[in-house]
Amino acid sequence: MKNLNKQMNLDLTRERVPTRNGYGDALMELGKKNKKVMVLCADLKESTRVQAFAEKFPQRYVEMGVAEQNLVTVASGLADVGKIPFASSYAVFCPGRCWEQIRTTICYNDRNVKIIGAHAGISVGPDGATHQMLEDLALMRALPNMIVVVPCDYEQAKKATAAIAKYKGPTYMRFAREKTEQITTSKTSFKIGVAQIFKDGSDVALVAAGPLIYECLLAADKLNEKGIKAMVVNCHTIKPLDGRTLLTVARKCKKVITVEEAQIAGGLGGAVAEFLSEVYPVKMKRIGVRDHFGESGEPDELLKKFGCSAEAIYKESLKLCT
Repeated sequence: MKNLNKQMNLDLTRERVPTRNGYGDALMELGKKNKKVMVLCADLKESTRVQAFAEKFPQRYVEMGVAEQNLVTVASGLADVGKIPFASSYAVFCPGRCWEQIRTTICYNDRNVKIIGAHAGISVGPDGATHQMLEDLALMRALPNMIVVVPCDYEQAKKATAAIAKYKGPTYMRFAREKTEQITTSKTSFKIGVAQIFKDGSDVALVAAGPLIYECLLAADKLNEKGIKAMVVNCHTIKPLDGRTLLTVARKCKKVITVEEAQIAGGLGGAVAEFLSEVYPVKMKRIGVRDHFGESGEPDELLKKFGCSAEAIYKESLKLCT
């Protein structure tokens, strides 16, 4: 993996940092460069990492309180007059609580609003099922005009935030709560809609989004000890899906496993399966939450329980390859 690490500018030796920190730091940089950037929040500015922006640019920050329907509707209005609004909350509340407003006021009108869903996935941990948003990818992927981005680490979250600020149109970006491994560096490339091969291989492709990319890299190293060469693909943009890369990967490996911290119905696994079934059917396995709510527990415990850990990915890969 050393040569590919160098080629992709990857680094697996740094401290763990929440992806949402990258969002907050990127907002500060955007605020200095672009006066059209505004931030709205639903009484969660510290947790969603927008507090620094609120303090530095108070005239461009709107505290909506616990009113998520208003949050996205006001954001739509700001976009209509030329602003670039970032609407930040927990994913379970936004898009969870205000999906209809997102659909009608933002997507139907093709408004340039950036919706940020923090604390998504089962790794939210002790907060339990009510706060572990697992359905957001399916909800947002189904909306016309909406793009869906899930950065894998702090650095990628920074780049993705800057990229969606330049992109004109509705955008949903999801973050986890827990500190996660930093895989990419400031030099690693990022482009909306372009997947990245973090580890080359020819026997099975592990396609993931978000922090679970790291679990895939661990699983791939363990598979290599068994003589199975696993490719690891960072599919950070779930919509629009990078069909060109996925087709190349499927043709080379002939077996694909998708990994996501979400319901497998309608998320990354669904998107990849839908695409490949039409253009190049291969043996597939979807790893994620299967028609179940989350529960309270430590993040690592929950990843193991719901079959999203490196060990689970390794075992499913063995089954598919033997």
